[in-house]
Amino acid sequence: MTVPVLVRFVRNSGRSAAPYRSLLIAGAVCLASFAAFWIAQRAAGVSMIDLRVYRAEGLTVLEGRDLYAMRATAARLPTTYPPFAALLFTPLTLPSVPVLRTLATAGNLLLLVVFVRLSLRLVLQGKTPPPKEETGKEKEPEEAAVPWAATLWVAAFAVWCEPVWTTLRYGQINLLLAVAVLWDLCPKDPGDTARGRRWAGAGIGLAAAVKLTPALFAVLLLLIGVVRARRAGWNPWLRQAATAGGVFAGTTLLAAALLPGDSRRYWTGVVFEAARAGRAEDTANQSLRGVLARLLHTTDPGLWWPVAAVVVAGAGLTAAVLAALRGERAGAVAACAATALLISPVSWSHHWVWCVPVVLFLAARGGTGHGATGWAAAFWLVFCSYALWWVPHGSGAPELAQGATEMTLSALYPLTALALICRLLGKTVGARGYGQAVANE
Repeated sequence: MTVPVLVRFVRNSGRSAAPYRSLLIAGAVCLASFAAFWIAQRAAGVSMIDLRVYRAEGLTVLEGRDLYAMRATAARLPTTYPPFAALLFTPLTLPSVPVLRTLATAGNLLLLVVFVRLSLRLVLQGKTPPPKEETGKEKEPEEAAVPWAATLWVAAFAVWCEPVWTTLRYGQINLLLAVAVLWDLCPKDPGDTARGRRWAGAGIGLAAAVKLTPALFAVLLLLIGVVRARRAGWNPWLRQAATAGGVFAGTTLLAAALLPGDSRRYWTGVVFEAARAGRAEDTANQSLRGVLARLLHTTDPGLWWPVAAVVVAGAGLTAAVLAALRGERAGAVAACAATALLISPVSWSHHWVWCVPVVLFLAARGGTGHGATGWAAAFWLVFCSYALWWVPHGSGAPELAQGATEMTLSALYPLTALALICRLLGKTVGARGYGQAVANE
């Protein structure tokens, strides 16, 4: 079952004559897929090495040792996240490592289901243009009814894509952070209270306090809010941006109060050490910096990377803001996620779990006809092909001697992200897109 077929199923499943039967079948398929996945991961002898690093960080905090001098596992991996993340990792010291591995796998599978459901809700929302009234109030997009059967079907297939596989292989927290961000960015649920929506933005702030890359979503909210403020003054976008910034600042200050030495070291030095996370040229590094390092056959692309990052950041955020002005929130989220992954110094392949909402967006809202179907299918094939691992990689830095074909294979994720940004920009500057976006303001 391809992604476009799944999306058609999503749209039709709500009208199914036997919804409970559909749910039972979808649940059985999802459970079987997850069980097969779990067995395959254990058969592959996955290390869940990042989970062990998180546990070591929590233990280091509890023992009062230097967080950024710590080295964990036989690979001697260092701490790379802000100090607040280490505070959150302290409960990981309670269970034994085998129990922790089981809990992490089960938790990530549940998070995948939540992530898929939020992604479907985002891409299937009713497209509501920005309001023309002078009241300053903004309409919320119409909430899409997302059947649980559709969520389980998509999750059953999404678990096998390379970013999700690798996230669970290493015991990473990518799905947790993505859920926190999407929780803020999804359209309002009819069951939400005004009090609950007042905290929209907190998830992004927390995610950025754990790992800096999601902070670009707060920048996106701020940019959209500033544009909207020209007509409507203070608006929900600015409120969300302010909440995200406040939560980020509050959690960072909390970490500074509890871990003053570690916080000072991180914010005055470690945060600027891009090489600390790993080799720039590593095949798994699917950021612009990684692509340039392999293209230039160097371990340090120098000024080429910041120049390219600034250009791509400008283009990506422009595409995201204009998508939001068209009332296409899913396109804005997809463009921002792609931009964040491209401009980050290191974007390991498992960071690209955002391929799930991106592919669903292309299939459901990326256009009509065979063109949209082709885009979605091509993107899904890229993320399910594991092609970046077909090239020589590992010790000895074989990536520095790549030829054209190997460079292409090891740059597929960034290439798809750039294609997505170009497609969204093309929709905006088309015959009527740009004028409509501007007119709405």
